[in-house]
Amino acid sequence: MDPAALQNLTPDQKTAIMAQAQQQANQQIMTGMIESMTVSCFEKCAGTSGDRLDGKEQSCLANCQDRFLDVRKAVQDSLEKRQGGM
Repeated sequence: MDPAALQNLTPDQKTAIMAQAQQQANQQIMTGMIESMTVSCFEKCAGTSGDRLDGKEQSCLANCQDRFLDVRKAVQDSLEKRQGGM
C-alpha cells in the first residue's frame, strides 16, 4: 500500500491494518520459535536407537519443550512489564 493511500484511510482502518500486521509478525515469530524448538530439542534428545523414540527420548523431548516454552513465557512477561513501565 502506498503512503498516499494510507492518508485516505479512517483511523479505524489504520488500526485494523496495524493489528493485522502485528498478528502476521507474531505468527512469523511463533513459527520461527517452534522450528527452533523442534530442531534444538530433537538434536538434544533423539538418539540413534532407530526410527522410533524410546521412553527416555520422549520424556527428554517433553521436558525440553516445556523448558523452551517456560523461557519464552518468562521473556514475554518481562518485555510486557518493561513496556508497561514506559
